[in-house]
Amino acid sequence: MIVAIDGPAGSGKGTVTKIIANRLGLVNLDTGIAYRCAAIKVLDNNLEIDDEEKIPKIADDMNIELKKENDEEKVFLNGIDVTKRIRSKEVNNIVSEVSRIVQLRIRITDLLRKMAEGKDVVMEGRDITTYVFPNAEVKIYLDAKAEERAKRRYKENIEKGIETSYEEVLENVIRRDTNDKNKKVGALKIADDAIVIDTTSKTIKEVADEIERVIKTKITK
Repeated sequence: MIVAIDGPAGSGKGTVTKIIANRLGLVNLDTGIAYRCAAIKVLDNNLEIDDEEKIPKIADDMNIELKKENDEEKVFLNGIDVTKRIRSKEVNNIVSEVSRIVQLRIRITDLLRKMAEGKDVVMEGRDITTYVFPNAEVKIYLDAKAEERAKRRYKENIEKGIETSYEEVLENVIRRDTNDKNKKVGALKIADDAIVIDTTSKTIKEVADEIERVIKTKITK
């Protein structure tokens, strides 16, 4: 079974997906981590963010591992702990631009599909319901006002010790929305058969409960 969750940055996808995975015993595949790791490779190799020839090739040299250490999920890229770095300002500033490159998206999408084979999966991103898994049994689109999403990201940054201002975060959120909705491949949009949930004034638990009800309804049909 595939549970696909789409939505813009800060809509609550990542947090809710982890909760749903734990509650229902699903494998959580985070597409955002894959693109953030790609952004790190772009930075470390001093590539121009519009280099559509070299950037797709970095996907062939990415080994991403998710490990739990002391109840914390850690991300390792080619053996190096990048848990904090994937949320850094330098990565935030380019990840949307990098993910617009068509050939990179194709390679990462192939990787994600292979990772999901033979498993009951919950996956979140920008184009999971429309491009990565258009035939998913459950499709959810989470949304929230830009100002609320910026507040959430700003709070996360403060908690993680990332120095930034609310205004910077809001600007980044709005810019990412524009980039994500105008990608040539895998643009952010609502699938025709997706259930839309506005999370602006809802708690994470309320959103998770609503998604769980949708999934269980699908399972019992």
